Amino acid sequence: AAEAGRAPGPPDGGWGWVVVFGAFVSIGFAYAFPKGLAIFFKEIQDFFGTSYSEIAWVSSIMLATTYGAGPISSILVNRYGSRPVVMFGGLLCGVGMISAAFCTSILQLYICVGFITGFGLALNLQPSVIIIGKYFLKRRPIANGLAMAGSPVMLCTLAPLNQFLFDNFGWRGSFLILGAILLNCCVAGALFRPIGAGTALVKTQVTEEGKDALKGKITEDGKEMSSALNVPIENKTEDEGEKDCFEKINQYLDFSLFKHRGFLIYLIGNVLMFLGFFAPIVFLAPYAKHTGIDEYSAAFLLSILAIVDMVARPTTGIVANSKWVRPRIQYFFSFAIAFNGACHLLCPLASSYAGLVVYSSFFGLAFGMVCAMLFETLMDLVGAARFTSAVGLVTIAECCTILLGPPIGGILIDTFGDYKYMFIKCGAVMVLAGTFLFIMNYYNYRMLAKEEKERKTKEEDPKSVRTENEGRKNWNKDSTQDGPELEPLREEGEGVKKEMNGT
Repeated sequence: AAEAGRAPGPPDGGWGWVVVFGAFVSIGFAYAFPKGLAIFFKEIQDFFGTSYSEIAWVSSIMLATTYGAGPISSILVNRYGSRPVVMFGGLLCGVGMISAAFCTSILQLYICVGFITGFGLALNLQPSVIIIGKYFLKRRPIANGLAMAGSPVMLCTLAPLNQFLFDNFGWRGSFLILGAILLNCCVAGALFRPIGAGTALVKTQVTEEGKDALKGKITEDGKEMSSALNVPIENKTEDEGEKDCFEKINQYLDFSLFKHRGFLIYLIGNVLMFLGFFAPIVFLAPYAKHTGIDEYSAAFLLSILAIVDMVARPTTGIVANSKWVRPRIQYFFSFAIAFNGACHLLCPLASSYAGLVVYSSFFGLAFGMVCAMLFETLMDLVGAARFTSAVGLVTIAECCTILLGPPIGGILIDTFGDYKYMFIKCGAVMVLAGTFLFIMNYYNYRMLAKEEKERKTKEEDPKSVRTENEGRKNWNKDSTQDGPELEPLREEGEGVKKEMNGT
């Protein structure tokens, strides 16, 4: 009965590789599209007569909506599955970009491109990452690396394509064509076949019928006994209703993750990192144009970044899946973030086009390393069972710094009239985030080893003979003092206890 409602285990292949291809397309659009729009910013800025910081809000709102709508996306995936959510998201993306082609003010662009298209991209990103965790376990780092490679491939394609579309159709015509291209996300979503849905559904229905029958029998027996003893039955419908409501909310978003030590370390480090993560990409092409480089050469810098990124992501996935790196993948992730920040700190030294090419190459390598491990490290901390809730909670916390990052960079450019202060700010923030994650993950690993050693010592101690009541008390004490990584096991045990008490 305990196994009745569970879906089959991950197949680690088969149709999973088709799912990886669909995730490759949808993740690629979700990450690359806000960066590719930077090609139009200079012309849109001149058209509406806005400043650097005002035009930067277009990408910031889109990125913040993509991340901030994470909990909504997670709830929809838990309720309806990945396939319909991604297909609806692709439809929203197309509608948002087509509507943006008819905008007459920068505020309307914020709504159409920022909110509508950003929300559509959010419905593409989370389900694509979640379904890979359902199809893969042993090969999950490789599958995540291949799926994440969609971002540089799309960016490599979109950067010159956007420049070509602008030269031939203007920014309004380009937005119409891009809206039609984004509808391909619906095709990608159609590939996300639910894993073991039919079998799991039938077994769940049988289990629920058995539970309902048992619950009815217990209720009837309770009524007969109470009438025989003339004892009134207390009415607990309100308490049960409140409990059911809380359980439903917690079913979609597991707020107990905020007691998880590893999750909190990851959350704080990533919130700090995203303050300087996207601004360098948004301003790379405008920076090149500002230094006197022609438009196509400036757009080609994004293509160079994307080509290196394209190779770096699957390579990072293979390295992260090795037996030497995977047990300590958090250290590798911390190094990638600090390396990313070091590239930005050295960017102001690149004064020529050749220097910007070198910067774009190293930036693409560092950016690909971070993105390939961004979700793998989170799943390594919380496990596949709680990953859906973890993604939703992380993305809504990150959206604030994602929203503020590019506009703060634009304000620095408007204030000082130079791009180097923006790059220095982003580099310093990311080096700080990488250092924080490295130190705190070292502390987390030490605490986990210490807790594991204490558990083994208690199990091997022959003198630890306790009475039944003392054993229960000490078990409760140990369960509260053990590492937070034991939360899923404790929750499963509590669930079994509730089922036993109920029957």
